[in-house]
Amino acid sequence: MSGVVDAHQHYWRWGEADQSAWRTPAHASLERDYGPADLAPELSAAGVGATVLMQSVDEAAENDRLAAYAARAGTVAGVVGWLPVSDPAAARAELERADTARWCGVRALVGRDPLAWLAEPGVVALFRELAAAGLAWDVVPVTPEQVAAVVALARAVPELRVVVDHLARPPLDTGARQPWAGLVAELARVPGVALKVSVGVDALTAWTSWNPRALRPYVAHVLEEFGPGRLMLASNWPVVLLRAPYGRAWADLDAAVVAAGAGADDLALVRGGTATRCYGLPVPAPAGPA
Repeated sequence: MSGVVDAHQHYWRWGEADQSAWRTPAHASLERDYGPADLAPELSAAGVGATVLMQSVDEAAENDRLAAYAARAGTVAGVVGWLPVSDPAAARAELERADTARWCGVRALVGRDPLAWLAEPGVVALFRELAAAGLAWDVVPVTPEQVAAVVALARAVPELRVVVDHLARPPLDTGARQPWAGLVAELARVPGVALKVSVGVDALTAWTSWNPRALRPYVAHVLEEFGPGRLMLASNWPVVLLRAPYGRAWADLDAAVVAAGAGADDLALVRGGTATRCYGLPVPAPAGPA
């Protein structure tokens, strides 16, 4: 298995689950099945050896689907499952019920909802338990209030590995820098926070077309703030297909990291080392003698 890791991809069968929390009529092109057989040739062509399979629906049945996909797809190195972290009792019940053998992290979709509940003592205690179990927490904070809540939790539970998805939603559609750059800097000040070099559905929808030049200043900023040891490349396949095929998106995101000044050692981290460490993924065995 290659040491290159795609830190964020999904599988689903169209119509099997309600994706209305993030899907709109603008996403009609995604209305089909996307499974391991669809992604496998893309991974091979891009030289990607492993992936992190992500939840895309907030329901217990999603965890059952993820476990089945992970069992079928030999490239899945870890699963980020659904967990209702705002409800500690329900979260613990789901941890007991679900097949978590392949879990490396947890996530629930938050949109732009207030995250004040992150400060509740019971929720903080739950996150301490998740950290002790070796599970990371994926989240996409996009408002100043959400960022402040995530930062406060990360400081309260410093042993928790927090993974911010999709470049924290850069304004690719407008080309603006603030307030995004300031929010990224605030997140980067907390050592336990890492970030994915990927593009989320909100930014992809607002973007009129895939534009690799537009990515570069945003990727340069996150590399400066986080450093390569807290950045990981991620495709967000198949959602990224709204604007670009897998190979092009992966190559352009990687090229943006190179253009930002990343050297060979830095690239080894961004392309797989950071994801392996943050998610506790199996380390690929070194190649034997020829």
